[in-house]
Formats: sequence, structure tokens, C-alpha cells
Amino acid sequence: MADKNIEYNVLNASRLSVAPMMDWTDRHCRALHRQLSRVALLYTEMVTAAALVRGGATHLLDHDPGEHPVALQLGGADPQELAQAARMGAEAGYSEVNLNVGCPSDRVQSGTFGAVLMTRPGLVADCLAAMAAAVPAGVEITVKCRIGVDDQVPQEILPDVLERIRAAGVRRVAIHARKAWLQGLSPKENREIPPLDYPLVHAMKAAFPDLHVSLNGGIDSLDAALEHLDAGLDGVMIGRAAYHTPTEILGAADRRVFGRPGPDRTAEDAVAAMLPYIERHVSGGGRLHQVTRHMLGLFAGRPGARAWRRRLSEAAHRPGAGPEVVETALSEVVPRAA
Repeated sequence: MADKNIEYNVLNASRLSVAPMMDWTDRHCRALHRQLSRVALLYTEMVTAAALVRGGATHLLDHDPGEHPVALQLGGADPQELAQAARMGAEAGYSEVNLNVGCPSDRVQSGTFGAVLMTRPGLVADCLAAMAAAVPAGVEITVKCRIGVDDQVPQEILPDVLERIRAAGVRRVAIHARKAWLQGLSPKENREIPPLDYPLVHAMKAAFPDLHVSLNGGIDSLDAALEHLDAGLDGVMIGRAAYHTPTEILGAADRRVFGRPGPDRTAEDAVAAMLPYIERHVSGGGRLHQVTRHMLGLFAGRPGARAWRRRLSEAAHRPGAGPEVVETALSEVVPRAA
């Protein structure tokens, strides 16, 4: 895992973060991403407050200290339940707890949380205030939201939401620069079809200079992230690109985004660092594919990348598969010229 002696600060780390993504940003994914960037902020998958408080699913809070800086994202709409879940997160070692006000999935809508909360900004503020009151000093409560939902006018609703969350004591928000259409579009379509409105997010930073504003949505390169940072935003949150091409997004991030000295981390570096992790996981009864499914994009764009993906996809599910499968797959990748 990452060097635990490296100091980190969640506020500084949020200059570049990897978005919380259901079924993707589990602890194995975060272990991989931490090999590529020691500083970028990582997020858990969304955990529902009900699963923690009523379901007793405290295993969902499990993480390795080496993942830090890492934040817990919660879903829910009941202030007291969210407060209890936030307290549990703080006790588990998370120094940031984020409220999901952006997920458009049917399951989230049926629970009246996620993006549907954009229609109830007063309830959002109540949830955040309760969460903030429940956690000790030093644990930050944050929000991830959309610019609006359905027929809302983003230029009207988004300032109202930001005003209310600021009044609740929140000082950091990640804004997915798309509307969510709760009727008529699937979650996948909601990530692609509604148009992006980056200028609106930049305008919100100008209107709320005391808020730490991160932009999320459609950013597919480190160059694009740096353009937004240079234009005045406090942070950029990258989702799918960080997952599918992790080396391209995270390998040079510590140097280019955070000003840390090089050398940049390579895909080979990440694989070498993951081998002991994989050995521990498999020795403890885990399956290889649980880890390697997150590693398929490490060599994206390089000669041999297709063979790397094929080897892992075909062999990692087999009983008894271990680190040797990864080492064999690595032999398919053509080394970069010196």
C-alpha cells in the first residue's frame, strides 16, 4: 500500500479526486489507484445510511489505512440516520463523509435520496447539519450534487442548493455539471446524454468564493483537469476515465497537480506494488479476479494492452489463480522505450 509516512491533507488532496462509483471504487480499486497517486483523494462506493444503521453492514466501512486520503460517501435522506452513519464513518477512520445528492438510479430514487434530493434543498441542509453535529472536529462533511434535475432551471436551483448547504456549515462541494433526468433516462444515459454546463460551475465558484468547488463530469484527461484548475476551480473529480485509464489520469498527478517531485508512477510500478497485495488477498481466501478486474485498463493505449486484458480476463476467474497470472499477463506488454 501507499507510504503511510507521507503526510496528506484532505482539502489539498481534493484538488484531484476519483469519483465514487458503484461497483467500481471498492477497496481493491482504491488499493490500485493509491499505487499510482499518493495524494489524490479517493472515495468509497456509495454506502446507504440504512445499511449501516439498520442493516448492521459495518463491513462496508472496511478500508486499509494505506488508502488515505479516502472519503466515505453516504446515501440517505433521514437526518438522524445519516448522522448516526456519519458518526460510524468517523469512528472507522474516515476524515471526510460525503452526502450523495447526485445519483439518479431507480433504487436511489425509490429511497428518496441521491439526485432526487435536488428537489428538496431544505432537507439536504437538515441532513448535512445533523451529520456535521454528529462527527468530531477534523471530520469534514461534504456534498456531491448535480446542477439540477428534470425541469429545474440549473441557474436557479443550484445557487439555492449551495446557499443552503453553506448555511448548514458545508464548505466543500463537488458538482456534476449535468442535469439528471429522473424520468426517461437510465443511470448510464444520465452520465452521457444531458449536456455538460462547465461555465455554470465556474460561475458558482465566482458567486460562492468561500466554497471549495470541484467539477465533475466528462473530464477525460489530466490536461483537461488542469485547464479547469488553472481557470480558478478548487478541484476536479474524475470518474470513468480514472477507472478505465488509471495510469493516464493518476500516474503523473502527484507531479502535475500537486507539485510533488517525480518520477511519475508507471503501470509497471503499479503492478509490482499490487503483487504482494494480491498474494495477501488470495492467501486470505479471496479470488484473483476481485482485484484484477480493476487493473484491466492499466496499459491502455500501449502495445500489448489487449493481450494483458485478455490474459487477466481469461485466467483470473480460475480456481487457485494467483499473482503468477498477473506476471504472465505482464509479459505480454511491450516495454516503453527508454
